[in-house]
Amino acid sequence: MRKTSENLVYKAFGFNVQSEFLLPELPRINRQVKSVDINVSIADLTSLWEELSEPNDPYFVIQENLIMFHMPDTAIFLVQEGKRILVSPLEGSQDDHMRLYLLGTCMGALLMQRKILPLHGSAIAINGKAYAIVGDSGAGKSTLASSFLKRGYRLLSDDVIPVSLNENNVPIVTPAYPQQKLWLESLNEFGMESKQYRPIVDRETKFAIPVKDQFAHEKMPLAGIFELVKTTDEEIQLQPIQNLQRFRTLFYHTYRNFFIERSGLLEWHFNQSAKMLSYMDLYQIQRPISRFTANDLSELILTTIHKEAKVV
Repeated sequence: MRKTSENLVYKAFGFNVQSEFLLPELPRINRQVKSVDINVSIADLTSLWEELSEPNDPYFVIQENLIMFHMPDTAIFLVQEGKRILVSPLEGSQDDHMRLYLLGTCMGALLMQRKILPLHGSAIAINGKAYAIVGDSGAGKSTLASSFLKRGYRLLSDDVIPVSLNENNVPIVTPAYPQQKLWLESLNEFGMESKQYRPIVDRETKFAIPVKDQFAHEKMPLAGIFELVKTTDEEIQLQPIQNLQRFRTLFYHTYRNFFIERSGLLEWHFNQSAKMLSYMDLYQIQRPISRFTANDLSELILTTIHKEAKVV
C-alpha cells in the first residue's frame, strides 16, 4: 500500500481519519485538526495473528473490541476499540484490494465497536430525510441509488451506512464518503462511459464513481428502508415488512452481521433495532431480473414516500 511522506487526515463516516496510506476515495482535510478519531497505520501483525487465530476459523478473530482478519494475498487487518486500524500487507498485495477491505469490513467493524449500526446498502437524501436501500450483493442497490442521483437527489453512503441514535432515539444517518461502485452493465444503462472511471479491482468490471457534486454532507434522520429482492416474475411488487420480520430484516442487512454475537453485541443490536424501528417504515421490493428496472423502482419509492408523507 502506498505510504505517504506524512500522515494525512481524511473525512469519512463523520470521523477525522489519520492515515499513513493514501486513501484517494476519501476527501482530505486541508486544515490542521484539533483531534483525530481514527488512526490507520502499518504494522507487522504476523505474530499476533498466529497467537490469536484458531484452526476452526482461518480468516477471523472476533473478540469484544477487537476484530482481526486475514485475507490471503492481501493483508492482515486489526480493528480495535473503534479507534485504530492496523494493516499488515502481504506479499503480492494490491492497493485497491486493501482499500476495499479497509473502507468496507474494517469500517463496518469499527462502527460496531463505537455502537453505530452499519447497514449494508446505499442511502439517499430525499427532502431532508435519509432512505436506505438494502439487499444481497448483486441485488442492484447502487444502481438504484444512481437512478436517484440522475433525478437530482444526493447520496449519503454507498455500501456501509452508519446509523446512530440521537438524544431522542431518532435514527440518524451520517454521510460516509462521496463515491459509488457500479457495474459496467449499469454504466451502460445510464449512458456513462466506463473509460472515464477507475476499475475497483484490476480486471473486474466494477468501477469507482466519484459523486462529489451530488454528495450530502449533513446528517439526516433515517425515515425508511427499502429491501431490494430479485425475482423471476415480470412485475415489480412492493409490500410493507411487518412485525418480527422487521427485526430480522435489520439484522440480516447489518454489515458483517456475523460480528455481532462474537463481539458481545447481540443485546445492543436488539435494543438499537427496537428504537430505530419505532421511527421508520420498512418495505420489500421485488424487482424482475429480466429487464432494467432502476428508473421504475426509484419512481415507485418516491411515490411511496410521498403517500406516507400525506398520511402523516
